[in-house]
Amino acid sequence: MPRKKAQKSLSDADIDALPYRPCVGLMVLNAQGHVFVAQRNDMSNPAWQMPQGGVDKGEAPRDAALRELEEEIGTGDAEILAESAAWHSYDLPRELIGKLWKGRYRGQSQKWFALRLRGGDETINIETEHPEFSAWRWVDIGQVVDLAVPFKRDLYRKIIEEFRHLAG
Repeated sequence: MPRKKAQKSLSDADIDALPYRPCVGLMVLNAQGHVFVAQRNDMSNPAWQMPQGGVDKGEAPRDAALRELEEEIGTGDAEILAESAAWHSYDLPRELIGKLWKGRYRGQSQKWFALRLRGGDETINIETEHPEFSAWRWVDIGQVVDLAVPFKRDLYRKIIEEFRHLAG
């Protein structure tokens, strides 16, 4: 019988010394100013989020944003409206560190982009090569924070404050 690999135990000092994973986040807006959110397929509880993903070594954040748009929601039919003025970071809950990204990161540092979907809903296809979402929907910008997992809510508040004017 195969043995289950023991999870690495990290001290608070070990966790505090970990770097942040470089990442991009995408606030995708439709013509009506609603925000795209999707339910993660690896969570049993509701965990709605805006698309996001890692920046590959040597990749510009803007290029990563367009790549992630294709990889996560199956479309490239959007225009970039704005880029966040700063990088925004969040820490994972301590119990998740060591389970995600092989314990190499304490959280993520994200450059955010606001995009406007040019086509209609038919251009979105979350059944991508490596699906991350089980469902998606458009929501009013005021609903995004409440739908997010608690450890992302402060970051989402900052992004919404910065990009709210684009929702109309």
